[in-house]
Amino acid sequence: MKILEVLEIEKVYGTAENQVHALKGISFSVQRGEFITIVGTSGSGKSTLMNLIGGLDTPAKGEIRIRGRNIAALTRKELTIFRRRNIGFVFQNYSLMPVLNVYDNVALPVTFDKGSYVDHTFIEGLLKDLGLWEKRSKYPNELSGGQQQRVALARALANKPAVILADEPTGNLDSRTTAEVMGLLRASVKKYHQTILMVTHNEQIAQSCDRIIHIEDGLIEEKGGEHHV
Repeated sequence: MKILEVLEIEKVYGTAENQVHALKGISFSVQRGEFITIVGTSGSGKSTLMNLIGGLDTPAKGEIRIRGRNIAALTRKELTIFRRRNIGFVFQNYSLMPVLNVYDNVALPVTFDKGSYVDHTFIEGLLKDLGLWEKRSKYPNELSGGQQQRVALARALANKPAVILADEPTGNLDSRTTAEVMGLLRASVKKYHQTILMVTHNEQIAQSCDRIIHIEDGLIEEKGGEHHV
């Protein structure tokens, strides 16, 4: 089942002679449960693509369909609600709320969306799966980098999104913690039937994913891994 379709996406910054074509008609689709990595040199367009899929920016042309909805056609209010319910984010710098403990950080997207109705059993299960249950009352500044990234992953999973976008999620971690976080990402794909798109510059990490989408100069240059775009 296709969870994500990117159809002839173009993105242009600037005007006239200062125009930059960040993306030049990119198309690919993603099946539910795939773990895909997007690689490319700095300025290749990979971050722009992630921002468009995440609904943080809008394309100049083309469609981005998540669960069949063209997010490029949604109003700002519709997009905010859709993004909250369908897209999970994991960033390099964790982006946790320093004034909230681990449990409340993880429950935050659900609280935003559903108010007082939070599936506490599901949140508890997530925290136990990610080895965080004993840390549920701790605050981000009391955790290691690896633990903070696990909290960020739990938060991304909390709303059972269509897709998780992970932007250099291991960029600030040492090699041992990187391996641990990658293992948890793979486990979440399997256990929660989650779909993950991850940007990384680490070729070794990229090779461990189901499929690699290589972007260079705003175009998909090559497709690899077990499946094909």
